[in-house]
Amino acid sequence: MAQENWGSRIGLVLAMAGNAVGLGNFLRFPAQAAQNGGGAFILPYLVAFVLMGIPLLWVEWAIGRHGGLRGFHAAPGMIHSLGKARWLKYVGVFGLFTNLGIAAYYCYIESWTLAYVFHSLIGTFRDVAPTEFFPRYLGQHANSITSLPGQASFWFIVTLLLNTWILSRGLQKGIERAAKIGMPLLLGFGLVLVIRGLTLQSGDPGVVQSPMAGLNFVWQPRMEGLTNPSTWMAAAGQIFFTLSVGMGSIHCYASYLRAKDDIALNAASAGWMNEFVEVVLGGSLLLPIAVAYLGLGATQAATAGGSGFGLGFLTLPTLFNNWGWFAPIAGMMWFGLLFFAGITSSLAMGQPILAFLEDEFQMDRRKGSLLFGALVFALGFFCVWLYPGGAFDEFDFWTGTFSLVVFALLEIWVFAFIFGMERGWEEITRGSDLQVPRIFRFVIRYVTPLFILAVFLGSLVKPQGNDWGGSLKGLFAGQGWTFAPDSVIGKLFHLGEPSCVWFKEGQVTPAFVQDLTRLLLLLVFLGCGVAVWWAFKRRAQGLGEAQP
Repeated sequence: MAQENWGSRIGLVLAMAGNAVGLGNFLRFPAQAAQNGGGAFILPYLVAFVLMGIPLLWVEWAIGRHGGLRGFHAAPGMIHSLGKARWLKYVGVFGLFTNLGIAAYYCYIESWTLAYVFHSLIGTFRDVAPTEFFPRYLGQHANSITSLPGQASFWFIVTLLLNTWILSRGLQKGIERAAKIGMPLLLGFGLVLVIRGLTLQSGDPGVVQSPMAGLNFVWQPRMEGLTNPSTWMAAAGQIFFTLSVGMGSIHCYASYLRAKDDIALNAASAGWMNEFVEVVLGGSLLLPIAVAYLGLGATQAATAGGSGFGLGFLTLPTLFNNWGWFAPIAGMMWFGLLFFAGITSSLAMGQPILAFLEDEFQMDRRKGSLLFGALVFALGFFCVWLYPGGAFDEFDFWTGTFSLVVFALLEIWVFAFIFGMERGWEEITRGSDLQVPRIFRFVIRYVTPLFILAVFLGSLVKPQGNDWGGSLKGLFAGQGWTFAPDSVIGKLFHLGEPSCVWFKEGQVTPAFVQDLTRLLLLLVFLGCGVAVWWAFKRRAQGLGEAQP
């Protein structure tokens, strides 16, 4: 089977940036900033980027190139190549599981944006309020939480077929070409909307205050965020989400590099491009427009939950109606921007799965793409069908949040202490076009792992209301620790939910859907583990070695 490679350096950087630049840059980042004090959020966010984000990018690029030179293009083989212990390959199971799980619900969100492009152009939101349209689209209007939404299913299938077709075309003709088209369009659409949003004036229809108030809210530094554990947790979580670290997709892309290809500058360039899109472009788009029409307080209320779905899919299409003839074009640009951000990321989730199938089972590109599409359809259908019952949120939490942190913690520990920092530093700096400060040897070995460990422990025991001080006082006073419903422990035990019964009045309950989804995800994880065991058994037999 012919070895694939990137066609150009700009194609590699754009593909890597496209992997990182996703829906979270334009939806989740503004929502997290609004919920965590704007400028109070930015400082911890930038510190987390320097001490955790950039080091993880360098580590994942280094693991990827190192593994690729040894014939591995998926996380299990790459992690296996870092040491002699047989169990190392199972750390890489996270690199298959996260990509499959995230792709399932991410392609669903991506399909919303494609549907909204269509509905924006035909003027749907002039006649039907998004607050009425969106719940119906998702099937939340039905009496049963198991009703299948027809329109959402259609757009999900269309989106998945497009992803599968692009993946089947290969690295250069598929993924790289999509990044070269999608990223410039994304930036162009974003700049047009930012300029239009920031030039809104008090005399314009519906405007209640200057959009600069929203910009100042994000960019005015506030030091209190540095002493708030909840703000640090939110900032670090956003870094994981936005850079796509802890997934296995960066490793895979980097595995197609040659031995002397630069990774230090390329990794930093992709990271900084993502930060430009997220902080400068994303921070200048959604919040200033929303604040101009709604005011700061109402905008913060609209970001409840921190996902940004409310602002992006309910509020903004309504606000665009104030823009006259430009409204359908603005809607097309906004949701087109989100679509290009989404598809460049979802393609990156497919490549590691295809690489694993090609490397270990000699499956050709077309068959591998079809198998990936079928798996994502099966898992994604679960999210489409049972969205009202909470299946989507379970996929998001366990594959798109929890698993990323666990994999990142394990991989950086293996890189720093099993592979070793001497070899690791040489791998990062070999062929580098950037002089990496030596202080990052210390940061990668000690600071970044401790940072990630703090994020993991914090998400595990997050207190009710994010009140860390009050919870500690209560613990020492013998009153125990009250876990937040969205902590790992809170999720596991359904804390904060009115009822944990599986059936009520002959209907399944959200608790049943949530537990069923967790069982499904556990089976997917175990299935990935079995696939890795089988692959390495085949590899050992092919080499005439003892079974691993």
